[in-house]
Amino acid sequence: MNKALFATLALGAAVAFAGPASAEKLKATLDGKSEVPATTTSGTGTADIDYDAPTKKLSWKVTYSGLSGPATAAHFHGPAEVGKNAGVAIPIPGIANSPAEGSATLTDAQASDLLSGKLYVNIHTAANPGGEIRGQVTK
Repeated sequence: MNKALFATLALGAAVAFAGPASAEKLKATLDGKSEVPATTTSGTGTADIDYDAPTKKLSWKVTYSGLSGPATAAHFHGPAEVGKNAGVAIPIPGIANSPAEGSATLTDAQASDLLSGKLYVNIHTAANPGGEIRGQVTK
């Protein structure tokens, strides 16, 4: 095999393997008992989250059902551990429809909080303006 062809194949293989390896898969399971204070609801949800560290791009798909009424807002909150509340870190637009998909570019501090488990997803309703279902983001 000639050197140029080998170099091209080697570079192609390196690019193919480098791309997906940088994406971090994260998840949050949302329910009322995770709210602080806990809520009584039959609502549940999940957030499937991808984080690309080199670009600091956070992408999500939030799915929910069984809420007391329409979702009025949703956010990533933090920094906070399980059982603690924190302010809004990243809004989740379009939450009135499930699933809601979107993305945002994180700051260095938000990226650090995300990867250290200090962000949570919170979905709000009219009956539960502080949040009806919540879930901590984990790997």
